[in-house]
Amino acid sequence: MNAPVLVINCGSSSIKYALIDSDPQAPRLEGIAERLGSEEARLKGKNSAGERFTQPLPGADHTQALSTILERMEGRLPAAVGHRIVHGGEHFTQAALIDDSVMAAIQTTAALAPLHNPANLAGIAATQNVFPELPQVAVFDTAFHQTMPPRAYRYALPENLYAEHGIRRYGFHGTSHAYVSQRAGELSSRGTGGWLAAHLGNGCSTSAVWNNQSQDTSMGLTPLEGLVMGTRSGDVDPGLHAHLHRQLGWSLDKIDNVLNKESGLLGLSGLTNDMREIEEAAEQGHATAQLAMEVFCYRIAKSLAALSCALPQLDGVIFTGGIGENSPIVRRHVLSLMPHFGFVLDNDANEATIRGKEGKLDSAGHDGPQVWVIPTDEEGRIAMETRHCLETRV
Repeated sequence: MNAPVLVINCGSSSIKYALIDSDPQAPRLEGIAERLGSEEARLKGKNSAGERFTQPLPGADHTQALSTILERMEGRLPAAVGHRIVHGGEHFTQAALIDDSVMAAIQTTAALAPLHNPANLAGIAATQNVFPELPQVAVFDTAFHQTMPPRAYRYALPENLYAEHGIRRYGFHGTSHAYVSQRAGELSSRGTGGWLAAHLGNGCSTSAVWNNQSQDTSMGLTPLEGLVMGTRSGDVDPGLHAHLHRQLGWSLDKIDNVLNKESGLLGLSGLTNDMREIEEAAEQGHATAQLAMEVFCYRIAKSLAALSCALPQLDGVIFTGGIGENSPIVRRHVLSLMPHFGFVLDNDANEATIRGKEGKLDSAGHDGPQVWVIPTDEEGRIAMETRHCLETRV
């Protein structure tokens, strides 16, 4: 299939889109419709010449926004639509052509991703209204991690909670971990092998990947488990909820809100969830910004070290995501906490690798586990999985 694929990532009040050609060198039309349903709704993006635009869409809903996005396609009509779906539960191990049964399965996992799956379903419905003749494919964040063995995905809880209610670890950022680990296998002399991947952005997760298959990951039933993130706490004592309820009288909704929206880098620093601002404040001696940096990096190193247990051999580590790709300070600090793993960082290469560059950061002549920065391309991975789904369907 050589025609472009329209990739859609739909939120409750937003649509992120990218029109991706089969030729990886072809320019992308991409952008985001945001604040939908309000008078401040607008479409922001760039055209094939790389020129940026902003178009007001007062009061627009998802269908109206998609119609406007269609007008911005410059005559390059898509052959299919690939949808990012956050949670596929155990139903999906790969991308799926959307039909009534797939829609029903996505609906059944809505309780596991109440902020995401309903919005994803709304995006599918809106897209079907605008593109009724086009095949629609669902690509799941969780699907890549369905290769994890039970020892990695089961919680130590009563069996019926898993068997009847699906309470287990699922993992997220699957399209990102799949893309960067496959790319590392293409770039490195080590091949596919054993890779630790750190996707570091406002949301953060790590993964252990062996021969392009996920063996374990830091996120669990929800995207709250695991690393410290922009506003998410990551791992806390499971007894914290009961403690806050008993001691402070907090409701479950309040506790959930605090852990998801008021914690992480923001909570630790008391300043911001933006790593760039935290790095600047830390360099100026701001104590809580320094603490936020220390906790953030330590928890990444601790997670990577633990996940190495899932690999028969360690060929290297990959940094990706907005922070992973653009923060030499974070990369250097994380690796300094793992001296026994044999990583040897070239400081000049580390400092030079930012703003979308991919590269190997090892010192010359080093033959131990490698260090790579690989910018993620989740939209490109979704487009690729969409094409594969359509080309291999019976």
